[in-house]
Amino acid sequence: MASRRYNPVMDLDGKVALVTGSAKRIGKAIACQLANAGADIALHYRNSQSEAQETGKEIAYLGGQVRLFQADLSEPDQIRSMFAAVSEQFGRLDVLVNNASICGRTPIGDLTAEQWDKQFAVNARAAALCIRHAAPLMSDGGAIINIADVSAGSPWAGYPAYCASKAALVALTKSAAKALAPKVRVNAVSPGAILWADDMPDGQKAKVLEHIPMKRQGKAQDVAAAVVFLAQQDYITGQELRVDGGWKTG
Repeated sequence: MASRRYNPVMDLDGKVALVTGSAKRIGKAIACQLANAGADIALHYRNSQSEAQETGKEIAYLGGQVRLFQADLSEPDQIRSMFAAVSEQFGRLDVLVNNASICGRTPIGDLTAEQWDKQFAVNARAAALCIRHAAPLMSDGGAIINIADVSAGSPWAGYPAYCASKAALVALTKSAAKALAPKVRVNAVSPGAILWADDMPDGQKAKVLEHIPMKRQGKAQDVAAAVVFLAQQDYITGQELRVDGGWKTG
């Protein structure tokens, strides 16, 4: 009798995935690719209701179930209520993607406690609380993917609060991976030059691209593909996967 073939890939068909900040941009791409892989989607948004509804329609077109959940992730009570609603609607959770994030310029000479706390509340604390509420819903095991940033390891001068919050998210990833293993896997994806800041001059964009071995800007779909990969692979945990075209190699 032939031995059963080992399959290290978790089938996402029929699984439930919650993606925070998934109404638009990278979060939307992640939600759509997870849906395309067969997952039902819990689509979170804060203020972008119309965009969330449009994204929901796109996901429904792919054939999966989708439900919308509004919450301000800087408020712990709203995080708790969101997970209670997800549990009521789906009865389970298999994948959590902590994508929601805020980024603002905070030059160290003008940095305020309010600026620091605001970015940490969403970028780091909210992710920790989401993990805390997600884990009990993953009764059959699951995967958590945190969307960090290459700036966690190579900080930008004018953004100390943002960079520090993303560094905290990477540390959280590794801590949670140890705490939740072997049942739940926890990894991070760190995008590089995927979306430009609205006010970035073309000359500065060109300088960035000069330092990227792939010589081009990445796409939101590149990040989404990495998320799906980590959601499926059942022997990878505690890792940070950079999606940066080799920008921060070495």
